[in-house]
Amino acid sequence: MGNFSIFANGEEIYQKSFGFSDVSNNKRANSYTTYRIGSVSKTFTATIIMLLIEEGKINLNTVLSKYFPKIPNSNKITIENLLNHQSGLFNLTDDENLSDWMTEPQSRKKMIERIIAHGTVFEPKENTQYSNTNYILLSYIAEIIDNKKFQNILETRIIKPLNLNRTEFGKKIDPANNEALPYDFENSDWKLNTTHTDMSLPMGAGGMVSTPTELNVFYKNLFTDHLVSAYSLAKMKNAQEGMGLGLMKLPLGDKEVYGHGGSIDGFQSFVAYFPKEKVSFAITTNNLYTQVSNILIGTVQIYFGMEYKLPDFSPITAIQLNTEELNPYLGKYSSPSFPIDITITKDGNTLIAQGENQSSFAIDAIGKDTFHSENVMITLKFIPGEKKMMVEQGGQTFVLTKE
Repeated sequence: MGNFSIFANGEEIYQKSFGFSDVSNNKRANSYTTYRIGSVSKTFTATIIMLLIEEGKINLNTVLSKYFPKIPNSNKITIENLLNHQSGLFNLTDDENLSDWMTEPQSRKKMIERIIAHGTVFEPKENTQYSNTNYILLSYIAEIIDNKKFQNILETRIIKPLNLNRTEFGKKIDPANNEALPYDFENSDWKLNTTHTDMSLPMGAGGMVSTPTELNVFYKNLFTDHLVSAYSLAKMKNAQEGMGLGLMKLPLGDKEVYGHGGSIDGFQSFVAYFPKEKVSFAITTNNLYTQVSNILIGTVQIYFGMEYKLPDFSPITAIQLNTEELNPYLGKYSSPSFPIDITITKDGNTLIAQGENQSSFAIDAIGKDTFHSENVMITLKFIPGEKKMMVEQGGQTFVLTKE
């Protein structure tokens, strides 16, 4: 279930809506259906920060202590460190008590208190580690500088200039306004996901809703100098370890491609832009069962005439391991080139994988150190001696390291 759009040379050449936006009322999705886009919001937030820099109201070397001096290391953390995830601040959405407060409105004061309490995990610029805290803070800084609520900043700086009629800062989901509800796929049926994050929590880290068509409009304008200057865009594209400023440099053969993925409350999204070809792909879904990376990669390969092999849906034979044999695989794995952290736990003699802000899923052992989930269409290959895990999905392989 979801929506897909392709733009070429600034025009939409393909759009497809599939499934339902509201299952219980048999309401099908269409091109105007909106979806929570999660961390794709970060590209919007980074664009706002670059505009503030161009106006001379802030710069990449401005330190966090100018706005929030009580945050640990704030005198050393710069705006650039926040933008490229090198601040070292704890990722607030990893809070072990997150489920207790994520659905309730959050004040800036309370969020800052949590950020201070959690402290840091490394020194600024010492490492690159994805943290939603960075973009929550960037949202607050933009509010302070522009003296407006973040949703109003989005409207005046991006949404209205680009005539994005179905893009906004999120609020309570309203199906009557053609806003998709999120679903889990359980026992061969769609089950409503009733845990909806209050958007005062993620702010510019993941608080927006949009459509694939309008995400492509935004990316087209961003990459053709209609939002920020060519100099600012070059800064955003300058990816260290795959991470730029609100953009990720994505691996896809010899193609130059930038974009961002997102996941929140059962929604998934992804945008990929190819500057040389002036082509962009965007997908949104209101479930975690649809594998957006597989669809996106497959579509890109087909569009560019690259070799593409249809997925193999034949059954895979699982083997049984005891609970002690699973212990070497447990832990949290991450990589700057992979958009989310993956935590591996166990339930008895079953290995469980869970991506950041996503639902957990069981993975079956199919060989030595190798596990597979047919539902999620993912294979995990562990190298316990090196504390590494290889993630194979959609024809691509990523290497994550255990923290």
